[in-house]
This record gives sequence, structure tokens and C-alpha cells, in this order.
Amino acid sequence: MPDPTPSFTLVDVPGAMPLLGHLRAYKTRPVELLSTWWHQHGDALRFRLGLKTRYLFSHPDLAEDVLVKHPDRFAKVYDPRRPSSLALVLGNGLITASGDVWKRHRRIIQPIFHRARIATMVDQMAQVGEQRMAGWAAEEGQLVDIAIEMRQLTLEVISHTMFSTSMAQHIDWMIHKLQVSSQYAVDSDSNPLFLPLWMPTSRNREFRSALRSMDELIYGLLARRRQSGERHGDLLDVLLHARDDETGEGLTDQELRDEILTIFAAGHSTTANALSWTWYLLATHPEAKTRFHEEVDRVLQGRTPRADDLEHLPYMRAVFEESLRLYPTAPLVQRKVATPTTIGGLSLPQDARVVVSIYNLHRHPDFWPHPDQFLPERWLGTDRPCSRYAYLPFGAGPRACVGLHFASVEGLLLLALIGRRYDLLLAQDRVEPQFMVTLRPKGGLLMTRQPRITPAVSAAR
Repeated sequence: MPDPTPSFTLVDVPGAMPLLGHLRAYKTRPVELLSTWWHQHGDALRFRLGLKTRYLFSHPDLAEDVLVKHPDRFAKVYDPRRPSSLALVLGNGLITASGDVWKRHRRIIQPIFHRARIATMVDQMAQVGEQRMAGWAAEEGQLVDIAIEMRQLTLEVISHTMFSTSMAQHIDWMIHKLQVSSQYAVDSDSNPLFLPLWMPTSRNREFRSALRSMDELIYGLLARRRQSGERHGDLLDVLLHARDDETGEGLTDQELRDEILTIFAAGHSTTANALSWTWYLLATHPEAKTRFHEEVDRVLQGRTPRADDLEHLPYMRAVFEESLRLYPTAPLVQRKVATPTTIGGLSLPQDARVVVSIYNLHRHPDFWPHPDQFLPERWLGTDRPCSRYAYLPFGAGPRACVGLHFASVEGLLLLALIGRRYDLLLAQDRVEPQFMVTLRPKGGLLMTRQPRITPAVSAAR
């Protein structure tokens, strides 16, 4: 059966250096460089990092082929026999696993993220948020890194909702360890000259130390739950008591470790970065921020948000969607060609690395009017893209993010909760994106938290 995808012309990116290829330019700002190449040369490109060839796709039709139509032809790049990149950190968890292992783990974990189950967690999310807000009261008007604040907040939400525990005393430590390990993973994947882990360099020692520390924390969490014998109905219970339908076997301690660390790492960083970029965009677009606050005030009347409030906050949802469009938390998706194949008229050899740029899809002028502008109104009207694969903040196909509904509900709830009490004001001149597994503000995001007078406070006065 012929491939219905329109034909594309493959362009070799010029400027490759002997041996290094395009590595030198790619190392500093990969997402922005891939965007520049796309604007200059088109939707299907070939470039080289060292001696390794990569294919860059920036069109919804090619993204659909890779992620949805032919997932069997485009496999995850992580090999548990020779771990690299994220697999060095997360092991063989849901993000990095493939084949039967991935299918079994997905079956086990997916029910905990069902919409009905997430609805029961909203009050707990709000309670964690209110506790963090109480701690903010003593620092009102002071400069804070809102990117760090959002990571702390979302890590605590994940801890309570997924594992019925508090990470409060470990939050700063955990965030640092995750940052060290994620940066190591990105660099080891993109740089073919990266020194192997067995070499006793200071960076390798720091990475191994970070892994040991996180392992101790997670195995301690498992031990305490087993010793207590308590059931909480959370994800940890599901993982501990899951059994394979065919063999009757449960998950090994290594598999439990990999999934718990995966949820901690992916579950907090994606939402934290989405929130950080949302606050940045609101701070730099006063009219949108005013409309956002007015809607939150009108619906909440100064009280803590509930699950049923979210459907009555359409502009806030539009703001969040538009933020994810301009700054997708996972801007690049990689796959490995499992067997020689052809898509869009392009022949791809076995083992070739394919990079789908979600960042470029979200700014494609053929699918988005005024693609580089922050326009939340596009989500309330008719300016949505004509291709469903032009907007993929949580991926697509069978490997789409299992926690997408959790992340959406959490993000919206925390936006409403914080926006009800604070006006966040930008306190730095320049903000740049940095790719470190996810897309985050480089060097943080300095803001001041200005208390707001909500309707409830006004009435009390």
C-alpha cells in the first residue's frame, strides 16, 4: 500500500566540519539551532553530530508517520543492554523501556492516571499548594527564582499524590541530583566525544554520586512501605502489588526503582517548566495577565480552586495551552529506525536517528497564524491548527505521555491557586530557553511575588 504522506525533499544541512560535523554549534543551543535550520532549509533535514547522522523532521505529516502510523518502525533509542542518555538515569522505566517490558509496565501504571482517579487527587493537590503558599507569605515582595519554586511545588505534589509521602525535607537536594543527572544524560547523548562513565573524571564521579543518593532515597521509600504494611491506594501500592497476568510475577526492586524515579523526574519537571513559562508569558503580556486574573477572581471569589472550577476557566486553559505551544516541555522527540523504511518519499536506513522537533511543529507557519506570537485567544476561536499533529505537547501515538491528564489538571489548578493570590512580576531583562531533557528557563526565572487583593479580601475590608 503506497504511503499517503506527501513527498518531502531531504536537505543536507551545510557547514559540517570534518569529524565533528555540526556538533560545535549544536552543543550550545540545540533547540534554537534546529529551529534556525528548519527556517532556512525546510521540513526534512539531515545533519551530523560527530560521525553520527541525524534526520530532523518538522512537519506534522512526518511526525504522524513516526509517532502514530508506524511506531513499530521507529523504536525508542534506549537500549537496556547498553544504557545511554536518559536510560543512564531512569534505567528501564516507562519512558525508556520498549517491547514487552514497556507494554507490561504501561498496563500496570496507566489505571492510576485515569481521569476519574485524577479527579480524586485535586483536593490533595490544592492542599499541597496552599501549604506552599503559606510559606511564601514571609517572602512577599522579595526576588525569587520562580522556576525553582515551581519545581519544588510540583515535586511535593507528585510525592503526596503518587507516593503518599512528603519530600519537603529532601526537595532542594532531590532537585539538585535530578538536575546533575539530567544534564549528564543530555550531554552524553548529543556529544559523541563524551567520555565513558567508567572513566574516573570529576563529572562522572558527581553523576555516580547523584545516582547513588537517589537510589538510597527510593529504596528507603520502598522499605518503609513494605515494613508498615499500610495501603494508601496510590501509585506505590499499585507498583508493589502488581502481578503479571501470565506469570504471576511482580516487579523486581530494580523495576520498582526505575518506575518511581521516572515518575519523580518526569512527573514534576514537565509541569514545573510549563508553569514557569506560563508565568513568564503572562508577565510579558499585561493584557493577557489582566484577563487571566479577572477570570480567576470571578470564578473563585477568593477561595481555593476545586476540580469543577477548571471547566469554568476557559481563558486560563487557553493561556496554558498557548504556553505549551510556544515552549513545549519536551521540544525534541527521538526515535531509531528499526528497519529500513520510507516515509514522505524519504528513504531511511536501519538504525538511523530521527529527531521530531515539537518546537518547530508548534511554530509552523503553515498551521499557525502568527506562530511566534503569544495569542491565548487562538484556543478560544477558530485559529486552531488544521492538523492535529501540529500540536503535540505530550507526544502522540502509543508512546504518548501516560500522565498527560495529571499534568494538565495539576498545571491548571496551580495556575488558579497562585494567580488568585499573587501577581508575578518579571525581574530580569532577558530569558532564554535551555534544553536539558525538558525546556526550561536558562539560569532560572527571577520574579517578585506581589500580593493581590482578591474579591474575598475586598469584602472583608
